[in-house]
Amino acid sequence: MEAEAAKFLGAALAIALGVVGPGVGIGILGAGAMGAIGRNPEAAGAITTNMILAIAFAEALGIYSLIVAVILLFVV
Repeated sequence: MEAEAAKFLGAALAIALGVVGPGVGIGILGAGAMGAIGRNPEAAGAITTNMILAIAFAEALGIYSLIVAVILLFVV
């Protein structure tokens, strides 16, 4: 019984801690991009493209933590 509880706790911690960083990073990226577009509206296209690319990389880290959590739940 304790092993089952530890498995659930480990999966919960993996997803919780693994998503906090990308969430904060995406917020900072969005705020920085909006500030940059406000200062230089002509560069909005290039800024938006780079912002979306950086958000995709940050979101990949959250997906990795989701995969680790699922592995902990169903494999271990």
